[in-house]
Amino acid sequence: MKLVRRLLCLDGTDDERDCPWHRRARRAVGYSLRIRLVLVFMALAVTVAVTFMGGVQKAVSVGWREAARPLLMDYVDRLAAEIGSPPSTERAEAIAKRLPVTLRIDGPLVNWASHPDQPRSDWMSDKVRREEHWNGHGADDQGRRLLQRVTADGHTIEFGLNALSWDKRPRIAWGTLTVLLLLTALAYVYVRHLLRPLDDIRRGAQRFGEGNFAQAIPVRHAHRPDELGQLAATINTMGDDIHQMLEAKRALLLAMSHELRSPLTRARLNTELLPETAEVQAQRDALMRDLSEMAGLITDLLESERLAGRHAALHREPVDLATLAREVIVELGGRHAGAAAIVLHAEAGLPPLSLDRSRMRLLLRNLLDNSLRHSNDPTAPPPELHLRLVQQSIELEVRDHGPGVPAEHLPHLAQAFYRPDTARQRTTGGVGLGLYLCRLVSQAHGGTLQMRNAEPGLSVSVRLPVVD
Repeated sequence: MKLVRRLLCLDGTDDERDCPWHRRARRAVGYSLRIRLVLVFMALAVTVAVTFMGGVQKAVSVGWREAARPLLMDYVDRLAAEIGSPPSTERAEAIAKRLPVTLRIDGPLVNWASHPDQPRSDWMSDKVRREEHWNGHGADDQGRRLLQRVTADGHTIEFGLNALSWDKRPRIAWGTLTVLLLLTALAYVYVRHLLRPLDDIRRGAQRFGEGNFAQAIPVRHAHRPDELGQLAATINTMGDDIHQMLEAKRALLLAMSHELRSPLTRARLNTELLPETAEVQAQRDALMRDLSEMAGLITDLLESERLAGRHAALHREPVDLATLAREVIVELGGRHAGAAAIVLHAEAGLPPLSLDRSRMRLLLRNLLDNSLRHSNDPTAPPPELHLRLVQQSIELEVRDHGPGVPAEHLPHLAQAFYRPDTARQRTTGGVGLGLYLCRLVSQAHGGTLQMRNAEPGLSVSVRLPVVD
């Protein structure tokens, strides 16, 4: 199981809580533009700082021997003269207390060290020694000329740097690291503030994709927007255009549907007035079927546009789904001979739901009618209707035992006017609005609609939340 979780974590399909912390961190860096920008800025800052400090150090190291060395030699001469000859340990001790230096006196009369517990100082690094060697000067001679003086009575006075005076270096390093971390945090906060409009743009694009155009994407500094503000304004304009086109399409469909009802009603009335003679009875029945199909199509169009609108009105009332399902099965018996064979499996004790009875009747009728149309094999089991309680919701599942649907068509079956080419042709009935209406009805009630191949047959599940 751990191996499976690790493999799923690698391709990003598992829960992040099952992933190790380093994989979560790598994924956060890979998918977070803010973190990557801060890392780029910090890498650039460190690179510039290292380059600058290295250049300054190189310049100082090159120029120090030319500029600072004479000053240092003159200062050491003055300190040696102050100590005197023969050397005075009292004056040497006073200098060691006053300055961050160490003193060591070696000679025939005086052997004294200001800091005997510290090793002898060596101010010349290996790099300086190599440079002095290539320049033809001995490193030891350079060190003696800089830091050592020989008095007239033969005593050697050696100066060095007091290492104890640098005991604050660790604290300075930790302080520098703290400041660097603080600057990193401030940079992240600032970058997050700069890129916050991206979150608004993402949520706005999701709303527009779901058909919700009521709330526009906020534009920061609308009077003088930056690049992200201009992007948000452009997407808002695009959303307004899409909304207008959808409203125009909806208005056109509604107008056409209303206008077609009157001539259809007159055509149906004229058809019913035809004489019921043997010569015209067949044509009369065929015309009545066609007119009924056209009337049903117009009704479905009107209903779909009402449900797809932002102000879809539902007339809710307590509905017992099991009782409503039995009523719909009886109703379908007048049109389908096999409707009586539908098997209803309803769990006992299902609570009534606050639903729109007419819309739920439409959903059940469409699902059961669809399953009956595609249960053509007389040897196959009849369609099944399951009602069960699943995780604070009632699941309504309709399954047939027909040929099913190719997998590539499943995501599109609930779209308006969609019919697969290799299954469920126009000759099997319907124009592609049945499942679309079922999806709209389920969404209007706060539910979901899902489809899968049951092998054999197609299974359509609708989940409706149980509201206390």
